[in-house]
Amino acid sequence: MAARIVYTDLDGTMVGPRGSFWHTAGRELTDGPAGALLDLHRAGVALVLVSGRTYEQVVEAARIFAADGAIAELGAIIGWGSGRHTHRLRGELPAGYGDRAPMDVMAELGVVEDLVAAHPGRLEWHAPWHATHHTDALLRGRVDPLAADAWLAERGVGWLTLKDNGAIPASSRFGLHDDPAPPRVYHLMPRGISKGAAIAWDLERRGLFPDDAVAIGDSLSDLDMAPAVGRLWITANGGAVDGMAAALAAVPNASVTAAAMGEGWAQAVRQSL
Repeated sequence: MAARIVYTDLDGTMVGPRGSFWHTAGRELTDGPAGALLDLHRAGVALVLVSGRTYEQVVEAARIFAADGAIAELGAIIGWGSGRHTHRLRGELPAGYGDRAPMDVMAELGVVEDLVAAHPGRLEWHAPWHATHHTDALLRGRVDPLAADAWLAERGVGWLTLKDNGAIPASSRFGLHDDPAPPRVYHLMPRGISKGAAIAWDLERRGLFPDDAVAIGDSLSDLDMAPAVGRLWITANGGAVDGMAAALAAVPNASVTAAAMGEGWAQAVRQSL
């Protein structure tokens, strides 16, 4: 299909190791992603960055890559017009909390601290990057999100969910137990907020339809984008994640690229033009 708009994840998808646009997954230099980005812009196809990063970070990246929009905090904030206009999704945050930011509500309830305490050495704040998030509690560790969701429901906060947003390199700075498996980034946030929900809202704002759109990602949370677009690409590094193969079997419009990270992203872009 020829896309009119491409929605793409950033880390581990469009950009590779340590956020580099110029390195392969094996840390070799490449201009493949840059060439694909140039082809995308020359074809007049809109680009929207969709990330777990903060809104300010995604808007800045959008300027660098000449993107037409920014979706941040895993779908919570949608921006356009070089960041001048925004719309926030609230999901299942109870109406009784009014217009308060979800992070303020979670802080009042103490739910993040309790969840971390219930998983000693397995879960912690994703410091220092967590400090500027307003909608989601940014965490890292090695836990089962489904078990965490059950724990939340038992404590009366089942309107929250823990989303897995992919693996990160281990660091001696982390306070996690040693484990051969790489730590993962998690977003604790209200249910009903997702990259897919944000894309659906943005497409309606633009007067476009799912068949006009392609999405590219690398994590289990990126599968949320599939119902909102005509085709979803998962880069090869994401396709190798535990549980991804089984999850993909239930997503008929998803495909896995042959290459990882930026090179796979370039493949997906060129297949979409």
